[in-house]
Amino acid sequence: MLALAAGTVLLVPAGSLAAPVDDAVKDIQHEWEVIRYQAPAAEREKRFEALAAKARKASEAYPGRAEPLVWEGIVVSSVAGEKGGLGALGLVKQAKALYESAIAIDGSVLDGSAYNSLGVLYYKVPGWPIGFGDKAKAKELLQKALSINPRGVDPNFFYAEYLVETNQADQASAYLEKALNAPPRAGRQVADAGRKDEARALLDKIKGR
Repeated sequence: MLALAAGTVLLVPAGSLAAPVDDAVKDIQHEWEVIRYQAPAAEREKRFEALAAKARKASEAYPGRAEPLVWEGIVVSSVAGEKGGLGALGLVKQAKALYESAIAIDGSVLDGSAYNSLGVLYYKVPGWPIGFGDKAKAKELLQKALSINPRGVDPNFFYAEYLVETNQADQASAYLEKALNAPPRAGRQVADAGRKDEARALLDKIKGR
């Protein structure tokens, strides 16, 4: 029965799986943005951990699809962000592997989010011998994300943050302005509003307001 089931899956046209994958990804995406931007800080870690388990199931349910891997990586990265410190290194390494797996399948999915998210890890994580952080690699990945989605709120915001964190704040304002003027994403109102608030705060900081 298992062999037959495996064989029948191969006969299903790839396009027929698109809607279930999209629905699973949108569900995780929406839950992530509610936790990230609306949940009390004290609740976020536990809620992200629960969402990470859900994201893992989605990745396992749709093998060979990049989108669930990207979102599993984002959620695992978010757990790491809430934990902080050296205890989060195992999680960021797990997220790195998920993004790399997604890129190996199709790095352009979700407007290049895997490149963007992996780039963020490379500039936020400590370098050798503690972690894998690498500012040059971060720049390469973030610029790749920008080339895929030049008007997007996320790639512009994170490239600006990278510039600030690498002592190039004088170049960051233009990218923050692009982030603030980014076109809205369908169904992503909470995330768009939250990211643009972050962009305004960073812009105010570098302008000394």
